[in-house]
Amino acid sequence: MNMEQKINHAIQVNDYATLSSIFSDSSTQSWKILGEGERRTLAAYFVRSVVTSETFLPDAFRSEQIADVIRATLGHLPPSVEGAMDNTLRKMNFEYLVDEGDYHNAAVILAGTRMEESDKKSVYYMTPAARCDVYVKIAESYLEEDETVEADGVVTRAGAVVDSIEDLEENFALILRYKATYARVLDANRKFLQAASRYYDLSRVGLQTDIIDSDDLLTMLGKAANCAILAPTSPQRHRILGLVFNDERLSQLNMIPSFQMHSTVLTKMYTNQVIHRDENFIIFEDSLPDHQKAIMGDGLTTVQRAVIEHNMVAVSKLYKSIYYSELSFLLGVEIDHAEKIAAKMIVDGSLLGSLDQVDERLNFDTISSALGGWDDSITVFCKQLGEITDSIRSF
Repeated sequence: MNMEQKINHAIQVNDYATLSSIFSDSSTQSWKILGEGERRTLAAYFVRSVVTSETFLPDAFRSEQIADVIRATLGHLPPSVEGAMDNTLRKMNFEYLVDEGDYHNAAVILAGTRMEESDKKSVYYMTPAARCDVYVKIAESYLEEDETVEADGVVTRAGAVVDSIEDLEENFALILRYKATYARVLDANRKFLQAASRYYDLSRVGLQTDIIDSDDLLTMLGKAANCAILAPTSPQRHRILGLVFNDERLSQLNMIPSFQMHSTVLTKMYTNQVIHRDENFIIFEDSLPDHQKAIMGDGLTTVQRAVIEHNMVAVSKLYKSIYYSELSFLLGVEIDHAEKIAAKMIVDGSLLGSLDQVDERLNFDTISSALGGWDDSITVFCKQLGEITDSIRSF
């Protein structure tokens, strides 16, 4: 009985041990005695056999022996396999691993998918939409394991493909998935301003279609509020805060346990109220995912820094000047830390003022109200433009 016959019989009777011995490098009867070309042919034969078998998969995926065989054969294939069955096997294995919650290995197995972009006669030819779908699935799996670097690289490749998708209406759900995945990557990489903008756009675009459940749209709005609160102080952040603040669905976030304090905190931020570390704020802080509570290089968590910077701006609306000692008390940090934060914000333009080192006092400029009025006008304009865009898309 030759090796192909052994493989056939082993697949028919679910003999995992025999298949393992054939494709093991440690067995004297294994494929290691064959030349490289013969090994590739045998690997392709195994792939075709298991994909076309009606009884072998998916049960065989549960075996570690078969997992090793699949990895070995997929790594030693000829340039082409009939019907791109190696891609079929990868997809089947990916779906099994996702169901088992093994997202890392699911991403790795799907990442090996062979995709041809230009040669439409190739068995590996995929449309831009099909390639984008593969990339998005890989990125989603990496995000489930908080592997943000890997997810970032893959979602970037999806972004390069998504613009080539021709039938936008037919692939609308896929494009939304890509945008949601990209927003999650930005969020995971603590690019909160960009993430907030994308989450909010998704929460509005989804209102014009029944593809996304209304609860999921509200979750998108909650994530937009989350990221807007955590984003560094800037006019752009103020505009995003304004968009979320003026959204008629904001109060509905109170009904979702993970977002029940977001409307309260966001309202205080947008209206320039000082935020105190009270019970409501602690509930908000506890609701944040781990990556949004990570300790940064300055010893503060992301949310602590965001609140301190916000309170600094809020204090500038109440005082013309304030001593460092009083400022540190209001911010809840040491005097030196308060001074450093104020200096940094003045340098990057997020706070208008100057430091008086002699009197140990922070002096605020009074022209910020005019800038605030301009920002509010821009916010209203952006909201109206978004509503007009949504109306056009609904036709």
